[in-house]
Amino acid sequence: MAERMAEEAGLNVLVIDRREHVAGNAFDHEDASGILIHRYGPHIFHTNSEDVFAYLSRFTDWRPYEHRVLAQVEEKQVPMPINRTTLNMIFGKSLSTDEEAEEFLAGMAEPRDEIRTSEDVVVSKVGQHLYEMFFRGYTRKQWGLDPSELDRSVTARVPTRVDTDDRYFGDKFQQMPANGYTAMFEKMLDHPRICILLDTDYKDVVGKIDYDRMVFTGPVDEYFDFRLGKLPYRSLQFRHEMVDQEQFQPVGVVNYPNEAVPYTRITEYKHLTGQVAPTTSITYEYPSAEGDPYYPIPRPENQELFREYDKLANAEENVLFVGRLATYRYYNMDQVVGQALATFRRAFVETKEA
Repeated sequence: MAERMAEEAGLNVLVIDRREHVAGNAFDHEDASGILIHRYGPHIFHTNSEDVFAYLSRFTDWRPYEHRVLAQVEEKQVPMPINRTTLNMIFGKSLSTDEEAEEFLAGMAEPRDEIRTSEDVVVSKVGQHLYEMFFRGYTRKQWGLDPSELDRSVTARVPTRVDTDDRYFGDKFQQMPANGYTAMFEKMLDHPRICILLDTDYKDVVGKIDYDRMVFTGPVDEYFDFRLGKLPYRSLQFRHEMVDQEQFQPVGVVNYPNEAVPYTRITEYKHLTGQVAPTTSITYEYPSAEGDPYYPIPRPENQELFREYDKLANAEENVLFVGRLATYRYYNMDQVVGQALATFRRAFVETKEA
């Protein structure tokens, strides 16, 4: 938003962030061993949008990277999302065609009359056994709720395949910024009309600044001082470690669905960055009820509360609410970029043309 307002609309922009760095949750930096790590957990860029990819390409070169994830189940590490290889490894099968795998999954599926929850989505597709093996424990850890209590959108994000494609995403563009996300955002903000104020809460300075319009990207309930109550979010805690070996795990991310394991996944960054080094760096990810807000919790009562806040937001003159927290939606990175570009066009281009 800042870059478009400065470059295309010719406006002077002040970017305020309460953290001590730019790039938000996508912030990455070199650790003591020189490995580029993601402070707030792995961010994997993927999109089918040519517009989003073209826009970001103005600010970075790319490194091709196809994300692969394994799940640790029953002493095995198997491809996730579930595919034909997963089924063969788990059940000792030799399914050799898509049709055989489809027939096998159809035999395990337990159709439900109505698909309302995350549990309904998975059980209707792959049955109770695979649901409990891969989804139930992971979801309970991640969200602090059983899948039967969560909107169907949560597990609908993870596909089930009958081929042997072991990529986590199937998007047209699957790349990582060649020099990292922070470098990309620094270049985006490197504009004579943009000033940056870090380590500052906007509420501490907003009364001292003359401005025409605000773009708010924090939690929408916080903007209104929680006057209708708090919107629930899940948070994350991270444990970063440097390991004195060349490789820790075979892929970038290994999931741990078992509820007995306190973390949900381990990330090894060299897979993401392509760096070569005698040591490696990893991050353990622990879901938490407390801490910075990361994930809006998709339940009907939360959406109802957000709709009330959204009415207040729409009534605010000269304030635009953009991003995952401000619009209480579980966006991927490319969706946030798309939302920001669309919001800019509506607010600054189309209104000017009209």
